[in-house]
Order: sequence, then structure tokens, then C-alpha cells
Amino acid sequence: MTTEFTALNLRPELEQAVLERGYTAPTPIQAGMIPLMLTGQDVIGQAQTGTGKTAAFAFPILQNLQPNRRLPQALVMAPTRELAQQVAEAMYEYGKFCEVRVLAVYGGQPYARQIAQLKKGVDVLVGTPGRLLDLLNQKSLDLSEVRTVVLDEADEMLSMGFIEDIESILSRTPAERQTALFSATLPREIRELASRYMREPQSIVIKREEMTVEAIEQRIYLVHQSDKAAALTRLLEIEAISSALIFVRTRAGTGSLANELNLRGFPAEALSGELEQNARERVLNRFREGQIKVLVATDVAARGLDIDNISHVFNFDLPDDAEVYVHRIGRTGRAGRTGIAISLVAPYEKRRLYEIERYTRHPLARFTLPSVEEIQARRDAELLEKLTEGIRHGHARREKVLVNQLAAEGYDPLELAAAALRLVRAEEQKRPVTTISEVREEKEIRAFQPEKAGRRPLRPGAGRQFERTSHERGMVRLTISQGRMHGVRPNDIVSAIAYHAEIPGHTIGKILIEDRQSLFDVPEQYAAQVLAKAGKCSIHRQPVSVERAR
Repeated sequence: MTTEFTALNLRPELEQAVLERGYTAPTPIQAGMIPLMLTGQDVIGQAQTGTGKTAAFAFPILQNLQPNRRLPQALVMAPTRELAQQVAEAMYEYGKFCEVRVLAVYGGQPYARQIAQLKKGVDVLVGTPGRLLDLLNQKSLDLSEVRTVVLDEADEMLSMGFIEDIESILSRTPAERQTALFSATLPREIRELASRYMREPQSIVIKREEMTVEAIEQRIYLVHQSDKAAALTRLLEIEAISSALIFVRTRAGTGSLANELNLRGFPAEALSGELEQNARERVLNRFREGQIKVLVATDVAARGLDIDNISHVFNFDLPDDAEVYVHRIGRTGRAGRTGIAISLVAPYEKRRLYEIERYTRHPLARFTLPSVEEIQARRDAELLEKLTEGIRHGHARREKVLVNQLAAEGYDPLELAAAALRLVRAEEQKRPVTTISEVREEKEIRAFQPEKAGRRPLRPGAGRQFERTSHERGMVRLTISQGRMHGVRPNDIVSAIAYHAEIPGHTIGKILIEDRQSLFDVPEQYAAQVLAKAGKCSIHRQPVSVERAR
């Protein structure tokens, strides 16, 4: 198998992208799939989420693109808008030196903007089956020049009921196309789909590697996004930290979180990709030497970071890829030491959490944040320890003279001691213990459970019990008067509500399709706006009613 990206003979523009991202050797799925796909061969890749499969199909697609074409040459189908966005962003980053035109289409976004972009010209189209089929039925999408079709996370699309949509879309692409199918599992329905729409596919199966994180204690704290900084400061105060690396999603996030930690009385520095090499080295040297205990970084900025004595890794934001999670937490627990990895998980990140548990085959334990009383007790204990140590070593001789002087003037020694301690604790005023709202896990949210022999693992939400009122802070539960018997899909609801109510589709929360109606969550600030437009809402050109769940 190929052991270096340079051996793949990619276009110089793609090699430049590989070099910029710091890639050297392809992952197993990339080493197996890229050479096959470059020849036009149909392929089936069986690999878990987070193994680098996006690059496995992205580089062959980008390598084979023809210049100056208006219609899409490659089509990638993904089960969710989040994955579609992620794939499109990766495609753009890998192909930015080729000036590739990438478009992601999914429910919840206005049709007009997507149609306008299609008319301008698109090289690679990434989308969810529902929105792709809608665009095809509107005659707004032409797939006649597609040369490669990728079905990403095919088993997930099967479990979401997209197989019929996928077959309809495939039937509208050229018969001589190349087809690549990626799936963590290969159930019967996926194998049948492959036999109908693929030509003598070659299979690459990547076995799950054992995760070398046995020496790492992994913990999960469920917390609202707006409370994460407060939750983090509680943990920084209660944990025995020698040095901590905190991961955030964006470059801007490193600076803002580091600033907030400093304002709350926890010295921290940011390590971002925009730092010049000299500045980066100065920050890392201060961290190595213990001058700073807390470093806030992005994944890109932390690439190549080689420090052995990190006691704690915090995931302030969960990564999109499970493999990135393993790389992050692997920066603690090195050189025979134990380490602690703590993840702050907001309600909207629970899907990513499930994917991490599925990839690592390890359920992550949920913990409760330290209470205000526990924080205060810890502060009291630390203060008493400092006091008794000072008394044992005779560090307060001069202060004792002052106490005797004040006592001779009639002051109560107990009152003097209390006032002195009050002065000592002035620093604690910079570290207020902010109130944090409880996150209530609804019944449909379940921890990962390893699959039993002969049984497919449940996906998040399977067998769920959906409550009539939303337990997620700031969300309101609504009902819509169409359900399973009307052929309604989750992306239909997202598209209809986002379009008619003019709200961002990504803000729509949990969705449950029942037989005759469906339930969905929207942020509280949009509830009145959605209900005000209820009379104009339609799905599949049929009017529907929207009201609060009772």
C-alpha cells in the first residue's frame, strides 16, 4: 500500500494542499481507496467515522476534474446537513489551489440561493438526498455530466429511510459513472444497492484499531453552550492540574476563551494558527516550563505539539471527527503517566458524542459539575492548609507582632484573624462561581452501548420517547399536522419551517415523525415568528398547520 502522499502522483495543486495541512502518510482507508478511485474503479470502503475517508474520495475527485465545465462532475450524498457541510468544507480546502467550485445543498436553506449557484457553475455538489431530489424534481439540477458519485455513510442513510431517494437520484446520473460507497457496516440492503448500481466494485475493509487511551480517564459533562466557560472554571478550580490543554473549534475561539479565563482569574494563553513561528515557540516554552498552566488551542495550532507532562485535556468544543478526539486526548497520559480527558458537551453536540463512543467502542461516563458548596469547601481547605503550613514553619513572625499590638489595643484576636483571612481571600473575588443551568437528558438520548452479536447498534433516537415540552433550555416544542403516513421526512420539516418562517434551518432542534403529525423544537426567540407564519406553511405543496405542542 502507498505509504506517502507523494507516491500518489497527485496534481501539484493537491500536493500543495496536502503539504499545507501537514499530511505525510495517508491513513489506511486513504492508501487503499485513492489509487483505485484514480483509475475510475467502483469501490466500497468499509471504515468507521473519523478514519479519514473524506480525503479518500476527495483527492481522486479533485484529481480527475475537467476544467471549464458548468454542470457538476462529482456528486456526494450525505445523510445530514452537518455532514454535507463538513464534506463540502473539506472539498473546498483540499481543492482551493485548483480553484474548485463546491456547493452544499440541504434542507433549511433557501432554494433560490442554491439554484443561483448551480446556474453559475459547480464542479462538486454535496447534498442530502431529500434536497437533491427536490432540486431534480424542480428541474433545477442537471446531473448528466456527473462522472463520480459518492455515497457517504450509506448505512446511516439507510437507517434514516433515504434508500428510495438515493435510488431515484442514481437513476438520473450517467450509467457509465464511477460509484464509491462508504459505510461503517454493510447490511443486506446496502449490499443489494451496491449490486444494482455498481460495476464489479473493489472492496477495502479497514479493521478497527485498538485505541491506545487506557491510561486516560475520560469524563463527560453535559452543559449548555452559554455555560461552558463557567463550567470550565469550576473544573479548573477543583482539578489537580499541572498543565491543561483546552481545545476549541475556531481560531477566534482561542483568543476569546483565553481572555475570558484571564478575566475570571485563571491565567491562560491562546495558541492559534495565525501566530508567527517565533511567537508560537515563546508560548510553547512558557507552557513547557510551567510558567503558564493553561493553553487554549485549535486542532491545527496544536498539530505537532509534543509535550509529555500534560495532566488534563479539555474538549471545550467536541471535534467533528472521532479520530480527532482520540488524537486530542492522546496528548495526556504519556510516558507512563495517567491523564484526564474532560469534554464539555452541549445538547446540540450529542450526535458527535455518540459517534465518538461508537468509534472508540467505549461509553463515556457522565459526571456532575462541582457544586458551589464543593468549590467553597475546596477553597476553605486550601486556605487552611496554607495557614497551618505557615504556622508550622514560623513564616508569620512579623505579622504576629502586629497581632499582639492590636490585641493590646483591645481588639479580639478571633476578629483579627477573621479580618486577616478576609483580606487574604480578596483574590477569590476575581473567581466568581457563576450559576449554571442544569441540562436534562431527555428519554431519547442514550449512552452508547456496544453492539451485541447479530444485532445492529441502535442509532441515536431509536425507540425514543418524545416529550411534549422541550427540556432543552431556550427551546419550544411545536407540532405540525403531517407525519409518517404523509411521507414527511425530517428534512421536509426543516426546509418548510426555515423557508416559510424565514429562520436559519440549523437552529431547528429535535424532530420526531409520528404517524399523523410531527413534533419539532425551535429556539424560543423564533417560536412566535414560526407560529405567525403557520398559515402559509406547506410540505409537498400541501398546506399544514403548526401549533404549540400540548
